[in-house]
Amino acid sequence: MSRIITPSELHHLGREELRALFRKVSETLAQTEPGTRERRAAQASLENIRQAMARPAFLPRPKPPGF
Repeated sequence: MSRIITPSELHHLGREELRALFRKVSETLAQTEPGTRERRAAQASLENIRQAMARPAFLPRPKPPGF
């Protein structure tokens, strides 16, 4: 992976798609050498995916009182 996955590319993805992409990029990161462009792109992409997964739509909702 030599390019960064941008937040706009992630906006339409659901939780499972984001998880799968996170795993794929994590595997790519593990195969890169420190200091390379590929490694920096994978790290930036993972951060963007983490932020996408933290969107309010994906956060657990509190249970209503009495449940």
